[in-house]
Amino acid sequence: MRIFISAAAATVLVLGLSAGAHADNSQQSKMTSCNADAKTKALTGDDRKAFMKTCLSAGSSAPAGKTLTPQQQKMKRCNADAKTKALTGDDRKAFMKTCLSGSAG
Repeated sequence: MRIFISAAAATVLVLGLSAGAHADNSQQSKMTSCNADAKTKALTGDDRKAFMKTCLSAGSSAPAGKTLTPQQQKMKRCNADAKTKALTGDDRKAFMKTCLSGSAG
């Protein structure tokens, strides 16, 4: 009888853990996707933090044809401009601040 109860408890535990892992899978997928996007965009520091916050807080895992908000469009354009100009470090940070505030480009 004890073996049966132990086996039943182990089964419940395993099923509970696998259900929890399944629930976390979508968040893990989103994290993986956002990290990959940030790496592709070569984001670092505050730019990466801002991107990850926006990406992870998105309602779903960013479908391919998702419409970007005006702020996201501006961020995308500013990042592309900074990359084209090969800006890094403080120069990139200053450019991004100016670009995102609307004073440039």
